[in-house]
Order: sequence, then structure tokens, then C-alpha cells
Amino acid sequence: MSTESNTICLIEDNKAIRKMFGILLNKAGYQIQEFEDGKSAVTWLNSNSSKCVIVDILLPDMNGTEILSVIRKLPGGESIPVIAVTGFAHPSDREKYLTMGFDDYISKPVDTQTFANLVKGIIDNKKTK
Repeated sequence: MSTESNTICLIEDNKAIRKMFGILLNKAGYQIQEFEDGKSAVTWLNSNSSKCVIVDILLPDMNGTEILSVIRKLPGGESIPVIAVTGFAHPSDREKYLTMGFDDYISKPVDTQTFANLVKGIIDNKKTK
């Protein structure tokens, strides 16, 4: 799987949050492929490239860590930045999600002024590793 695409795979079950993330990322020049559940996102990722995956931790069918595990097993999946976005905002949560293998962690509610730049920085950081 190539990450040359300018498409970000966004997996978020809350429609309003998904729409907000999509608008912010579109304004930053990204194309967005939106999913409200993990299974449809995984199906799409099996045959499409994504510059980054932004995944909510709590979803109705799969949790974010299960989705991360599937992504990492895809051809080229190790090179795709995967960002956990969650309402869990305890200080230890960031370390927990990084230890699980996520490239970064963003707690909700997100700062709409900095969200897209934060995502871009995570993508750029993954490219340089």
C-alpha cells in the first residue's frame, strides 16, 4: 500500500465530529475518505492508499486498537501514520496509545485552530523516520 495519496482515511462514528474534521482537513488541502465504522474503513484500506488514518478509539463495531492492528498487517501498513483521536484525556492516555503502536494521539475536543497543522506535522514526522 502506498502513502503517496493525499487522502486521509477518517474513521469516526459521530457524524458532527466527522464532518468538522473533514472540513478542517479539506481546508488544509487533504482529500477525506470518511467512515463511521471500522469494518468499512478496513475494507477500503485493503485496496486504497491513504496518507494517514485518523481513528476514534470507541467505535460501534471495532475499536481503534483493532483497526490499528489490521492496518499494520497490510502491505506498507507500517509506514502509514495512524492517529488515535479520543475523548479519553487522562495524562497517561497519550503514553498508553503510543505504546500500543499509534503514531500519535489527539484528545477531544480538538482545537479547531491547530488540528490540521497537528495532523500535517504527524504525517511529516512519520515520513522522516
